[in-house]
Amino acid sequence: MTARKRALYEHGVARRKAARESRAPVDAVVLRFTEDHAWVRVDGERAQVGLSDHMAEALGDIIAVELPALGERLERGAPFGEVESVRTVREFVAPVTGTVTAVNEELEEQPELLNEDPYHEGWLVEVKLSNEAELDELISADEYDEAVSSEKV
Repeated sequence: MTARKRALYEHGVARRKAARESRAPVDAVVLRFTEDHAWVRVDGERAQVGLSDHMAEALGDIIAVELPALGERLERGAPFGEVESVRTVREFVAPVTGTVTAVNEELEEQPELLNEDPYHEGWLVEVKLSNEAELDELISADEYDEAVSSEKV
């Protein structure tokens, strides 16, 4: 791993750690991840979904985001929108199954929020969960950090 890649990775780990530490106690809100670089923050039967800072950094400057409509049903593992950066276009893959109850409309005018603040202002959608057991298949932040440490940025 080059020094630049290592520095980017370490910066991402530090940002995720700071985000976790600045949040509510672990029992109240837990950030979980997928291997497709999505994160899920659960509050009761609702889950907020976003893109990890690791993937946002890998994509580069994000210039457009396409998200589903309110009321649309997401199926775990299926595409539900896309992100366009100066480097590529990538589909968002649903980490959970449920119905979209909120969409981050700010991303239409400010897609760069995914780069600047992916865990707070840069969330994508909120979903009413259909199958809470799917959450058990997501990985912890520490497991995610370990998994991405071996990836190329």
